[in-house]
Amino acid sequence: MPSFLDRDRTIAPPGYNRWLVPPAALAVHLSIGEVYAFSVFKTPLVTHFDSSLTAIGIIFSIAIVMLGLSAAFGGTWVERNGPRKAMTVSMACWVTGFLVAALGVATDQLWLVYLGYGVIGGIGLGIGYISPVSTLIKWFPDRPGLATGLAIMGFGGGALVASPLTSRLLDAYADRPQDAIAPTMLTLAAIYVVLMSLGAWVIRVPAQGWTPPGFSSGAAVVAAARRPGLGHGAPVDLTANQAIRTPQFWLLWTVLFCNVTAGIGILEQASPMIQDFFSDVDATEAAGFVGLLSLCNMAGRFVWSTTSDHIGRKPIYAIYLGIGALLYLVLALSGTSGVGLFIVTACVILSFYGGGFATIPAYLKDLFGGLQVGAIHGRLLTAWSAAGVVGPLVVNRVADHQDAAGKSGADLYTLSFQIMVGILVVGFAANALVRALPRTRAGSAETPVGEGK
Repeated sequence: MPSFLDRDRTIAPPGYNRWLVPPAALAVHLSIGEVYAFSVFKTPLVTHFDSSLTAIGIIFSIAIVMLGLSAAFGGTWVERNGPRKAMTVSMACWVTGFLVAALGVATDQLWLVYLGYGVIGGIGLGIGYISPVSTLIKWFPDRPGLATGLAIMGFGGGALVASPLTSRLLDAYADRPQDAIAPTMLTLAAIYVVLMSLGAWVIRVPAQGWTPPGFSSGAAVVAAARRPGLGHGAPVDLTANQAIRTPQFWLLWTVLFCNVTAGIGILEQASPMIQDFFSDVDATEAAGFVGLLSLCNMAGRFVWSTTSDHIGRKPIYAIYLGIGALLYLVLALSGTSGVGLFIVTACVILSFYGGGFATIPAYLKDLFGGLQVGAIHGRLLTAWSAAGVVGPLVVNRVADHQDAAGKSGADLYTLSFQIMVGILVVGFAANALVRALPRTRAGSAETPVGEGK
């Protein structure tokens, strides 16, 4: 790759304004966040390929699986090569994924859509997702929750833009949405190549030893040690290989898996779901519902992660998982009472879903330190891969089974919501077991890392 992409070319000069970095992160995350608008494509794809919800839902699941795997395997590479090169690779994969998927639609080859949007695009999702996270944590060591909220807010908001845009393009390019899928995908690819390239051009990393004015690393350690929920102790500085050998890592893996599974079950099926619950909701209104969910997803990433800087990561996850379980129970028991209740409940659930993503990097920093937080974060995102399969599979399989049994409307989803309640309770228990690690030497591979007591 050209030297322009090398990490050394992205080091910020003295006096650089750190608030220029979040817009660069948002440019990339708003682009790849389009994946959350996939449900707008879902019904047209089912009609175009004369397929089932489950078969088309697999496209989304493959993309999320590849997101987690590429983030896990690429995390160390991203840390070493810097955000500009990572963002450029992400752009190349994400845009190529759209092009291959469009070809698959045009030639009636569903496997090409799996390969393009799912596999190739999914790799772009993973690399693009983690590329700005550790960079923003380095720029904002005084407010890590705010930093990760800024970094990841755009991903949640991607569908806020993409959902209505996709719906309009599908209407504009052909009389029937199933005939407009390919040109819509090509148009989105053209938009994203420009937006993501701008983000890669603007991004910068702080110089070695840089800290914001008035920031004290010692005071930050003390504050982290006193943060509610984790007990006594300060964050240790572990490598990614050390972190994955601790029970704390796997407890957080379980926490993220449960929170994502519950949220993604609604998000992936949002457009057809609200139409099944309320027959008077049309496709355009359903696309607006997807956009509203994305707004709540995006707002939750900023509001809840920033709140975690004050009340602690562990208490905020207790809210995500505990109240989330109660809200899913409300949907299961009375979701058909009115469209307003359904929308409000779903929006709060999605705000918790987004908040969970934005808070987890700061949670990892509190536990494992900032030495390789980007690489650790990447490996933890395999939980997202697993959830990306389980969440949509539960919702789609149950819906297909209930449909085959002659049921319709809300009855297609009630059992799924009850299953999500149980999953969130498991996550709540896992979060309750998380404890701070004892202090150890920074980055020492041979040093014991504790038992989580």
